[in-house]
Amino acid sequence: MGNVQYYCASSLDGYIAEADDTLDWLTGYEGSYDGDDAAAARGYDEFYAGVGALVMGSVTYRFILDHVAGNGGWPYEGKPCWILSSRQLPLPEGEAVDVRVVEAPVGDLHDEMVAAAGERSLWVVGGGNVASQYADAGLLDEVLVTVVPVVLGDGKPLFDRRLPDGPMQLTGAVPRASGMVELRYEVRR
Repeated sequence: MGNVQYYCASSLDGYIAEADDTLDWLTGYEGSYDGDDAAAARGYDEFYAGVGALVMGSVTYRFILDHVAGNGGWPYEGKPCWILSSRQLPLPEGEAVDVRVVEAPVGDLHDEMVAAAGERSLWVVGGGNVASQYADAGLLDEVLVTVVPVVLGDGKPLFDRRLPDGPMQLTGAVPRASGMVELRYEVRR
């Protein structure tokens, strides 16, 4: 069985989106790092290859529909994706699209999601509230955050509240040739 992983990008001051949910600070970022330990900028592809299922909140889902899916279809075809929402939301089309809009606590859905992921990971896509729900329920195994050297000053936080189990354990750090740094943390329970 795979891990439950919260994987996302964050500004240097801990925000995953601006206050208006935009990501221009991330999508427009152009940086570099020439150190001998710089890894290629393939972090996402490497991570996504190990994902078996996804879960996200409705704001993240709407952003993907509005800014990503419209440019060539649903980006997560072939993998089941749960959207946590109390609202009716449009569903993307496609033969290999498996999007499930549900209103339930993450603990009630967890076994089904993990079973659907199989031996691969369940990716908590975001936002910070969904990641916080997983941590509160004791179901979050790892946090993988790519730190972008941009300071926003305000926005949507990586987590929207203090985590219940205290500090996490750093298990890896990878500087990327892009100037971003990927940090991997184990969530202590």
